[in-house]
Amino acid sequence: MFLDKTALPTKEQALAGRNESMVVPSAHAVKQTPLQAPFPDGVQIALFGLGCFWGAERKFWLLEGVYSTAVGYAAGFTPNPTYEEVCSGQTGHNEVVLVAYDPLIISYDELLAVFWSCHNPTQGMQQGNDKGTQYRSGVYCSTEDETSLAEQTKTAYQKRLTNQGYPAITTEILPMPRFYYAESYHQQYLAKNPSGYCGLGGTGV
Repeated sequence: MFLDKTALPTKEQALAGRNESMVVPSAHAVKQTPLQAPFPDGVQIALFGLGCFWGAERKFWLLEGVYSTAVGYAAGFTPNPTYEEVCSGQTGHNEVVLVAYDPLIISYDELLAVFWSCHNPTQGMQQGNDKGTQYRSGVYCSTEDETSLAEQTKTAYQKRLTNQGYPAITTEILPMPRFYYAESYHQQYLAKNPSGYCGLGGTGV
């Protein structure tokens, strides 16, 4: 059994998973928009990992131009994982936020600015006190332009962080992997539980 929660398992070490998709609500608890595609024409998808997805999702649903958000798992091996499986460190997945947005109102560049500034991207396999591979920093891109923007903003933010004494950014920038929806109770968790845990904290840079 693979037990190191701060090291990514190999495909062979990962849990087997299942074929059945997670059943989730049809509507966003805050916006009352669809939680799953199809979305309206013109709406685009972004995918970010920045620590515990409860607080991360709220950061994005509050933005003007964001049509819908959802939390889930991505960038691992196990198909249709459960929360408990992801937390075991045996799926390889990251806790991520899917952001459906209108690029005529908010740009991908602006989403990246929120991403970089509201967490600490230098911590490797943790975010604050949350430790494990599912808390790693990640940008998952669907086009070459998005990848280029992610790399450019990473370089720019690294300069600012270095000036403030922070180490190297550990964010993974990868092609967008398959997104698996998390359980219903995780969706818009902090709207349903206003005093719930949020371990998200930026660097102040």
